[in-house]
Amino acid sequence: MKLTYAAAASLAVMVALPAGAAAVRPPLTSVSHLAIYAADMAAADQFFTHNLGAAKRSDPEDAQGVRYYFNPIQFVEVLPLPAKEGESKNRMDHMAYNTTDVKALKRYLAAHDIKATGGIHDGSDGSAWFDVKDPEGNVVQFVQPPKDPKPVADNPLSDHIIHFGFIVHDPDKENAFYRTVLGFRPYWWGGMHDKAQWISQQLPDSTDWVEYMVVSGPQKEGIPADMSQADAGVLDHFALGVGNMEKTVTLLTGGDRISEKNDGPKIGRDGKWQYNMYTPDGTRTEFMEFHAVTKPCCSPFTASDPEK
Repeated sequence: MKLTYAAAASLAVMVALPAGAAAVRPPLTSVSHLAIYAADMAAADQFFTHNLGAAKRSDPEDAQGVRYYFNPIQFVEVLPLPAKEGESKNRMDHMAYNTTDVKALKRYLAAHDIKATGGIHDGSDGSAWFDVKDPEGNVVQFVQPPKDPKPVADNPLSDHIIHFGFIVHDPDKENAFYRTVLGFRPYWWGGMHDKAQWISQQLPDSTDWVEYMVVSGPQKEGIPADMSQADAGVLDHFALGVGNMEKTVTLLTGGDRISEKNDGPKIGRDGKWQYNMYTPDGTRTEFMEFHAVTKPCCSPFTASDPEK
């Protein structure tokens, strides 16, 4: 009988392994990347290289894709919008986390009855990765970066992807994977009306986090049928950490780098300054200060902020 994620998590301590060995999760050291689709690759290139100042490189995972690096092991992967997605509102392909040992992590997940959707892939850059699906069907990738990753030129806007967010229907169902099996820990939660609409879960071995963007309705996974592509792009997003929002917006404005669609600067419900720009396909890029400047709504922060 195939176990559910929740059942697999609850039985973790009873998993029998050879020679009495325990299943040990290797560290999850940071957010790796978010992979998104673009209907116009040239327009996306302009946004990531000019507006965001990211370093453009080839994509060892997909020859048709392009990677835009913010530091040697964090990037956004941009893929051509597949024909089958042409009428779809979805612009997110997968999300990814860095680990120190993909082989050990794959074994650990298998011991919890979470099977990879394929084998371990080796990239031409020296990286390795494998994919699984979370309880709501989102593709999650685990990456072991190259031993000596290629340096990235300093980016005065940001050199740190501090979090990404994605649509979630059932936080408890997702927690069975992210919190119980992987060890993510609560960071903050809030919403427009003091409800748990945005639930932040920090990686177990990093100050980076993911944000559940909670939606309601009859669907159990994916983009709600009545949600527009624009609204889906607001929810499926990534965030770049900044030390000073005034300096960031000054750099963007002075360099004529503001995207056509943008909003802010403003203090979010979490008490942090933020400013939003959007890719040509509507995926939100959130600039966010590392620390709150006012008291957050709804919940205190329960884990340490990133420092830089």
